[in-house]
Amino acid sequence: MAAKTKIALTEEALYSRIYVIRKQKVMLDFHLAELYLVQTKVLNQAVKRNINRFPKDFMFQLSLSEWKVLRSQFVTLDTGRGKFSKYLPFAFTEQGVSMLSSVLSSQRAISVNIQIMRIFVKMRTMILTYKRLLRKIEKIEGDQLKNQKEISSIYKLIKNLLEPTFRARRAIGFRLPSKD
Repeated sequence: MAAKTKIALTEEALYSRIYVIRKQKVMLDFHLAELYLVQTKVLNQAVKRNINRFPKDFMFQLSLSEWKVLRSQFVTLDTGRGKFSKYLPFAFTEQGVSMLSSVLSSQRAISVNIQIMRIFVKMRTMILTYKRLLRKIEKIEGDQLKNQKEISSIYKLIKNLLEPTFRARRAIGFRLPSKD
């Protein structure tokens, strides 16, 4: 495993490896293996030996169509024989990534998992904050529309007071019948 280089564990590096698949935030097996400094094959073997710890809501295998769509989004792809697995990758949800720390008991796996969990928590907090902010903006827009309607009706009233419209009225009083 000496050929593997250490990946910088910056927030950006971790955020860039989190995808939304099947309406869940997930990380792919080969990205996790890269972060843990192990081969993808080793990570997947450890998971298979402890498969009872990984129910469907912790981990799932991508379909071919999901993998093609996701793979087309990667900016740079290594080319050459053996660069991509012949097997479809596994996607690990937040709980699955957390469970990996008990399966891969290296110090690196534990420290990487702690950072990943912090990123997932931060993302959840940001989503809640944005939802609250969105509700506030929608309320302000609603109030603005209400105020706009009220201002428009006040403007019409003022305009009618300043420029009253006169309707033609019949004259008041006695009229002589016309002589035709």
